Parts: sequence; C-alpha cells; structure tokens
Amino acid sequence: MTLSINRILQSIAAAVMVTAIVASAQTAVTSAAAPAPGQTPGPAPAAAPPPAPLSTFVLTGPLQWLPPAIFDAGPLGKLAVNGIVTGYSQFQNNSVPGDDKAQATLSNGQIFIQKPDGKLQYYIQAGVYTMPSLGVPFLNAQNTVNDFYGPVPVAFLKIQAGKNTSFEAGSLPTLMGAESTFTYQNFNIERGLLWGQENAVNRGLQINQVLGKYLTASFSWNDGYYSNRYSWLSGSLTFTKGPHSLVYDGMGNAGQTAYQRMATPVQNNGYMHAVIYTYTKGAWIVQPYFQYGKVPTNLKVGVAKGASATGGALSVSRAFKHGFSLPARVEYITSSGSATDGSVNLLGFGSGSAGTTFTATPTYQKGGLYLRGDLAWVHATNYTQGDVFGQAGTNANQFRGVLEFGFIFGSNLTGK
Repeated sequence: MTLSINRILQSIAAAVMVTAIVASAQTAVTSAAAPAPGQTPGPAPAAAPPPAPLSTFVLTGPLQWLPPAIFDAGPLGKLAVNGIVTGYSQFQNNSVPGDDKAQATLSNGQIFIQKPDGKLQYYIQAGVYTMPSLGVPFLNAQNTVNDFYGPVPVAFLKIQAGKNTSFEAGSLPTLMGAESTFTYQNFNIERGLLWGQENAVNRGLQINQVLGKYLTASFSWNDGYYSNRYSWLSGSLTFTKGPHSLVYDGMGNAGQTAYQRMATPVQNNGYMHAVIYTYTKGAWIVQPYFQYGKVPTNLKVGVAKGASATGGALSVSRAFKHGFSLPARVEYITSSGSATDGSVNLLGFGSGSAGTTFTATPTYQKGGLYLRGDLAWVHATNYTQGDVFGQAGTNANQFRGVLEFGFIFGSNLTGK
C-alpha cells in the first residue's frame, strides 16, 4: 500500500513539474512576441505584486527563503515553485563502526510545488534529502530516501473551507517539536537529541483553525512515526502576539503497533508533550523548548519495561550585517530506568542514559546562495558500555565539524 501511494505521488509530482516547465516556456514565447502589423501596442500592464514565499513552509532560524516562481499551468491553476540544491561534508572523531570520520554527499536536491490559493490547494515536495542528527551515524541521501519517506516526503491536498478553517490530507509534516525535518529549515544543520525522540512526517488528516486574533489550533489523525497504522492523535495550539509565540504540542498512540523500522522506532507506542516559546525581534531569535515523552510497558509490542525521556533546549540566533548570522543551540535530555532493570533504551546511549549537546552554526546568505557550518559536541552520561562513540562504543564524547553549501531557487536568484 505504501509503495503504491509513493508511486502515485511521484507521478503527480512529475506531471506537475512537466506542466509547469511547458507552461513557463509557452508564457516566455508569448510575452516575447511582437505586436501584429498595424496594431498599436496598448499600455503596459500594471506590475504584478511580487509572489509570496511558500505558504505551507516552516522556516525557523536565520536562513531566508526566496519568493517562488509563478507558472500558469492551465487546468492545474497557477503554481508556485521553489527549489534547493545543497552539498554536505562532515568530519568527526570517535566514529562508530560503519560511520566514516570524513564524508560528503548531496544533502538536498528538492523541488517544491504548490497551488496556494482557491478552495482546493495542494503542496508537493519531491527529491532527495538527508536528515543529519547528533549522536547517531550519518546516513547519505540515497539511504535516507530509501529508509525513511521516499522521494516525495511531503505531499498533501488542502481544502480552504472558510476564512479561518482548512483541512489537509496526505503526507504531512508533524505537529510536534521545535525543529523541522530538513536541514535548511532549522537554526542548525544537524538536528539535536530532542528531535531524535520525535516523529518527522506522518500520513493522515489534519484540521487547522484560527481561534480569534492570537490563537491558532491544529488537530490530526495520523500514523504517528510513519507506521501506516492510523491510531495516532496529534494536536498543536499556538498563541502569537507581537514578537512572542507560545506553542503547546501533544501527540500519542491511541492503539498499539508492533511494527518497527528506521522511520518507526519504539517511540511509536508512546506519547509526547512539548512547550516552545519563541521571541523574534530585530536581529534576535530566542527559543527555549521543553519536551517530555514516554513509552509505557507493553509486552504485546515488545516493551518489557517502559521508560520516559525529559529534556530541554535553548536555541538563539543573532543576525549581523552583510548576510552573516550566528545561531547556537544547547540541549540536555535524560531518560528513566537503568541498564540493569530492563528499561527500553530511548536515547540510544543505553537505558537510563542522558546527553548534553552544544552546536554553533556560523551562517552566510546572499540572495539564494548560502554557506554555513556546524561545530558540534555531544556528551553522554550514565551510558552503557558499547552504546556510545568510538569503535568499541566506550567513548562518551563526539565532536563534529559540518559544512553545507547550497542554492535556493525562486523567482529572483539575487533576492533583490
């Protein structure tokens, strides 16, 4: 069933891309045509307002997205299109077996297509991607696509039922957490240990509602950690006023699913709460974040003794002149249980372990071009020998240096 859905979404994406390219070429030819002999050219049409950035796109941190290119795609309506291509290189010490000390890959090669207006809207994101995270081995783009969400990770239909109400159905970004799935969406290139507890993409139905001047809410029935078992409920409530934003996210499995794979870890049988505050003003973005998750004891799904994970993070970004900025993140997370009581291992460092990380990401962006690098440190405590870093899994620390260089494509590559 999953394979057939992915093939359908790939076919839709390909058709839309081809239509957009053809429509763009036709528009260019038409606009370049000279007036017929004897015909007096009419007054020049009024300049259209610049297209807005992607309306369904979450972008937190210093990177700025470009306005999309707009194509008249005939029966498909006017399409808004963006793209991104980025390269990635990583250097680390204390690598685990199978994870090289130095490696490089294409980290993103994606196109974003959406119809963002009218009653019936849609969004398609297609291509290759990576999801580098602290504390775990790096997975290149090919293996990430194969093991996680396929070549069309996000694609959904949206019905704008009213001014304040909309419905979405398809492969959706999760409502949980402060960090998003793809590298360019976040303060830092690599996601943190708290993100490692969350889901990223789920399939299902979602309703969005504006509740007055300051409140918005979303509620979703979905398959949790991409399990293809539709027993999860997720919700998000956001209060926004001026430079302040306060978000509560909650999600949980109303049933039980023994199914597990790379995208569907043991957390798929648990529940989670998060509270996120964001202050955005001038050159500053400040975001403290608290998270609690629990996987209860459930012998039917292989959890002999449950455990919880509690953590917090602080992300800060300061913008400077000439396109430079400096985001940084510090986080701490701890899990319950111990290596001797049979508790489920939630962090990967062993039952009852904890972890601290620090990441700084100097960033430069000029129009659609950006260059940034992570300097990151992970420190594990209360760990189980063999479950941390180094060839023997006995080193508590790992340092990483990461570079990401890329281009964001839109209606104007200079960003002016």
